[in-house]
Amino acid sequence: MEALTGRGLEFSHLLVEVFRLNGLLLAAGDELARPAGLTSARWQVLGVVDHGPSTVAQVARAMGLTRQTVQQTANSLAHDGMITFQDNPRDRRARLLTLTPRGTSALREVERRQAAWANQISSRLSLSELRAASSTLRDLGDLLEE
Repeated sequence: MEALTGRGLEFSHLLVEVFRLNGLLLAAGDELARPAGLTSARWQVLGVVDHGPSTVAQVARAMGLTRQTVQQTANSLAHDGMITFQDNPRDRRARLLTLTPRGTSALREVERRQAAWANQISSRLSLSELRAASSTLRDLGDLLEE
């Protein structure tokens, strides 16, 4: 078994913190989204589709999730009248998800709540700390995508 270097050990500690943070962010997202009838997962799908009609596969790639997971969430959102499935002129098998007025309204409600929450949380850190953290996470993501 290979021993961890100092950097490898520190990276491993960072991973534990990222996993912990992910859980906390999902819980906070569920709290922010609940009044609008959403969960973090449903909010994320609506957020991607808000940028334009998208296939389930496109949403899955954007979110780093499996197509099956996004399909289940999309089916639930469609059942609740927040998205519709429309024919895709480029691919008959891959229908396009589009927001309904109800989905747009729910998304905007969560975005308003998230803005207030983000402003409150971020006020405890300096802009340079936030930029450094974002840059490091982006760099790590790029390395993992290679």
